[in-house]
Amino acid sequence: MLTLDKFEEATEVVKKVILKTNLVYSDYLSEQTGNKVYLKPENMQFTGAYKVRGAYYKISTLTDEERAKGLITASAGNHAQGVAYAAKLYGAKATIVMPTTTPLMKVNRTKSYGAEVILYGDVYDEACDYAYKLAEEKGYTFIHPFDDLAVATGQGTIAMEIFKELPTVDYILVPIGGGGLATGVSTLTKLLKPSVKVIGVEPAGANCMQESIKNGKVTTLPTVSTIADGTAVKTPGSNIFPFIKENIDDIITIKDEELIVAFLDMVENHKMVVENSGLLTVAALKHLDCKDKKVVSILSGGNMDIITMSSTLQHGLIERGRIFTVSVLLPDKPGELGKVANVIAKEQGNVVKLEHNQFVSINRNAAVELRITIEAFGNDHKDQIVKALEKKGYKPKLTRPNL
Repeated sequence: MLTLDKFEEATEVVKKVILKTNLVYSDYLSEQTGNKVYLKPENMQFTGAYKVRGAYYKISTLTDEERAKGLITASAGNHAQGVAYAAKLYGAKATIVMPTTTPLMKVNRTKSYGAEVILYGDVYDEACDYAYKLAEEKGYTFIHPFDDLAVATGQGTIAMEIFKELPTVDYILVPIGGGGLATGVSTLTKLLKPSVKVIGVEPAGANCMQESIKNGKVTTLPTVSTIADGTAVKTPGSNIFPFIKENIDDIITIKDEELIVAFLDMVENHKMVVENSGLLTVAALKHLDCKDKKVVSILSGGNMDIITMSSTLQHGLIERGRIFTVSVLLPDKPGELGKVANVIAKEQGNVVKLEHNQFVSINRNAAVELRITIEAFGNDHKDQIVKALEKKGYKPKLTRPNL
């Protein structure tokens, strides 16, 4: 595995199950970063993520006997769907162990492909330990989501497609959870064109690969905390770790707040829904120390449930200053509300919510609290509105919007 011949073989095999995800040039992100940015939209795959590549190729390498035993894996969602779908095509039974925190949409989609789903543990690592236990007890064939060279070879077919479409690429940004995708993409990239930089991107709250490289050995994080559930891994793969050390040029870590803003960018400027793990490479673009380079960001998946999507959009609007709340104190007499509204209107602010609290003070003539939630064009416009209120003698306090 992880030879050019195997990558070429895998590329032909996965063509049977994948949709074409041609590169999308991003005018918006290119202008923002000073590079020529292309998106590899694996969020548009049939199963909503790249994982079907590695799952299908791995299952293709199994014997009939291994497939007949039944397949089992652990996954936070995307590998689960990839294995379930690939198993269905091969007529094999699939059992998937998923963390109890897995979004309902990913659970239901996995079941829809005919797999049995077992919810166990709070994080992927706990689910994986239980899947290993079941495999041993019932004789299932285990398909690891990332620490498997055949799986990594299947994921690496993404790099083959990138080079066919953009042979002059300078940088490839790849998300890292356990490291399977990064292993395949970086290894094939260095086989084809060693000068191309491959940058891994991890959540700041789940940077197991960064810590492992720093320590020179596979390292387990004590805890993980990130909204990027697909890359919330405590321990990277030991089989693939040597390939990561050799072929990844650098690792960038991303805070959750950056993913929220990146989600808003993708929805507004590209009309794409990309899950938080898939947004890691978009957020990382601003951290690159280069200009006028051709950069490919791999969008690894788009399986985001509606509740998470709604919450992320709201937080994104708040982070961008598009929605904000100010609190001012007014005397309790007619006309005061109108005066404040007039100041906001003159600055082109749009009031979306008002809360009038007469009980903030015993002396209502001196202090009635007015909380105003306002729609603005961004942080500069927000500051302009706040300064206008200050000039009129109010003492506005910014508070977190309660939408």
